[in-house]
Formats: sequence, structure tokens, C-alpha cells
Amino acid sequence: MLGKIKRLKKTARTSKKDAGDQFLVSLDIGTEFVKALIARITEDNGIEILGVGRAHQTLHDMQAGAIADIAGVVANCDIALNQAEKQAGVSARSAVVGIAGELVRGNTTTVKFSRKNPNKEIDVTEVDSIFMHVQERALEQAKKELSVDTGGKEIGIKLVNSALISIEIDGYSVTNPIGFQGKEVSVQLYTAFAPQVHFGAIERVAHQLDLDLLTVAAEPFAVARAVIGDDPNANLSAILIDIGGGTTDIAVVNEGGVEGTKMFGIGGRSYTKSVEKELGTDFERAESLKLGLSNDRTPEPRRKSVEDALRKTLTVWLNGVELGLEEFPKLDHLPHRILLCGGGAGLEMIVDALNRKDWYSELPFTKKPQVQLINPEQVIGISDATGIIEDHTFITAMGLLRVGMDSLIQYESSSKSVRDRLNRMLKI
Repeated sequence: MLGKIKRLKKTARTSKKDAGDQFLVSLDIGTEFVKALIARITEDNGIEILGVGRAHQTLHDMQAGAIADIAGVVANCDIALNQAEKQAGVSARSAVVGIAGELVRGNTTTVKFSRKNPNKEIDVTEVDSIFMHVQERALEQAKKELSVDTGGKEIGIKLVNSALISIEIDGYSVTNPIGFQGKEVSVQLYTAFAPQVHFGAIERVAHQLDLDLLTVAAEPFAVARAVIGDDPNANLSAILIDIGGGTTDIAVVNEGGVEGTKMFGIGGRSYTKSVEKELGTDFERAESLKLGLSNDRTPEPRRKSVEDALRKTLTVWLNGVELGLEEFPKLDHLPHRILLCGGGAGLEMIVDALNRKDWYSELPFTKKPQVQLINPEQVIGISDATGIIEDHTFITAMGLLRVGMDSLIQYESSSKSVRDRLNRMLKI
């Protein structure tokens, strides 16, 4: 049986920073790489990254974005964490970990309630009851979707994230319903659910690493939190696509609210395997040939055959994106901004296809989508003191820090009045 990994982080290193500082760890456990960030919460509730770590995963550590070998993943996370801790000169135990995979479900649920006594002011107890009802409705919907995807199997699932989109009372939009009167209450709530077995594996990894698991976040939700930032009045509308090694995660953000998230099992490794198969080579060589297209290291005689192999997977991937976006029928039109992140987004062929092909012609876009990679500087409220984070590959890990910050705010509010706690929750 695995025992906890004891790193040297809790004694000597903590003395290098002010004892009053508060620190966070984010772990983006991807199919291809584990990425670890250590950050400090600043006095103005900003986030400053102090340490960065990354470790390569083997082919057997992950399966379709989910943990397949706990021991292997623990070892890789430990390498990445040690790198980040060494650079930061400090340890952190409060951790937020991302969860991904084809069976992670994130949707926006709208539920309308008719109040028996419209003249009675809405209080915290009633709001809490309403939210519980919406989450229960969302849970049932997630169970139905997973049952279809797993051929009728019933699997245990767990709530991962929940975020308020909107509240209306008798058609009037409010940010905080407490104290209002009215007959009809309509609530839109984003919820993400994941299989209990996947959630349990993450809990086990955190335990082995001797981390206190602050929260687990659906990775496309974390990307959305990264770009929305800490402004409760943000009105960003965009399609966010995180192309990882094993999966592609899609989040649709409409006027600052997460409308939903979708995932499908085609990522960077799918492209590599297509090269491996078509050229009859091994996986490592295929990966090198794929990456070599961007840095001109792929031999010219093999360049065309590599590109032809990649285009076959690209066609299937584009179909996956189209199918995923079709599952947002409640939106009259889709945002025309498409923001990409993740290691797989570095394949120039993908960006070119999204910009040039007519894959979007059957979708409700009002104009041609504008596609760009997410720049770390676009992540509001998070600064990088290391100077290492220069591209789109760490956006998910940065978003996880934002989710962790949200959780800390909620936790710290627990000592305040019930009204204060609700006010905090409604801003997330």
C-alpha cells in the first residue's frame, strides 16, 4: 500500500515568507503533463504565482483525461510540486485540483418556482432551499446523460462545481434576492458533476501528497474562471476550448456567466496516434514528428505525410467541437470569440482550421468566429512573479488558482452572518 509522500516543505521553507501570508497550490493533472503552481494571496485579494513545476506523464497514467494509475500520477505530481516549491521557497498545503474526462458533465439548469405567499420577503433559508432544489434537478439530468453515454449503467456521481448565473423575480433580474417579494422566482445555476470513482482518485492523490484538498474543479470551469477573473460585473462572452492530451474541454461563457461545459475524448495524443498509425512508427517518434511541424524539425520528406495523418484526426476533432456546441440550444446565438488554451492548441493546423474552414456554418453564429490563443496576461487578477508562464499551456492551472481563491473566500465567510455568506456566494 502506498504511504503518504513526505516532502521537506513544512519546516525550513515556510520561514522564508511572512508567516501571515496565505498560499495556494493548483494541480492540473493532464494526460500529457502534470502542472503545479504555488501562489500567494496578496493583501488586495490578488494572486501572485511564486513557483512553477511540470512533469511528464507516461502513456498509462491517464485514460481519456481521468486518472488510471494513482501511484504513477502521485509520483509525477510530486516531481512537479517539488519543482514549484523549490522555486517558491515556500510550501503550501491548501490545494485545488482539476478534474476532466468524457464523463464530467457541466450544464446550466433553469428552474422556476411559484411562491405560495408572494407578499412574504425572501430570506436566506428560502434561497438555500431553492438552490438545493436546482442542484437536485441538475443531478437527475446528469445521471440521465451519463446513463445514455455508459449504455444504461448507473454510476455514482458527485457535485464538483456550482455557480449562480442569474435570478429573476417576476421577470425582474436581481443580484441578491434576499428581502424581495414576488410570486415567480426563476434561477439559473451552473453545475458540474463527475463520476465518484474519478473524484475518489483525486482525493487519494491529494492524500498521498499530504495536501489538504480545498476543492476539486471541472477544468473547463476553471478556464472560464481564469478569463472572467475577479470582476463580478464582467460581461465576457466567448467560447473557451482547452485542448489537452486526452480530451478537449469546451466552456461557453455568455455575458460573464458559464452557460455550460462539454468534453470529448480527442486531444493531443489522438493526433500523435494518427501519425504513429499512418507512418508505422512508435509513439515517441510520432510525437516528435508532430511537434516538429511547428519548429521546422520534421524532415521535409516526411512533412506532407505527417500533415496528411494529422488532418484525418483534425476532421474528426472539428466534428466533435461542432457537436459539443450544438448542445447549447438555449442560446439564440453563440459568442463569436473563440479562445484556445492547452498543450494541444499549439498545433498550428488546429488554429488554421478554426479560422479558415466553414465548420461553423450550421451553428448559430451571427458572424465568422475570431480565434486566438489565450495569453497569460489576459488572466485577470493573477500575476506571475517567476516569469516562466509565457503561453497558453498554463491557463487551466491559473484558473484553478482562481477557483481556489473563490473557495477560500467562501470558507473565510463562514464565521460571518448568514447574509454575508450568501452575498459572497452570489458573486462567484
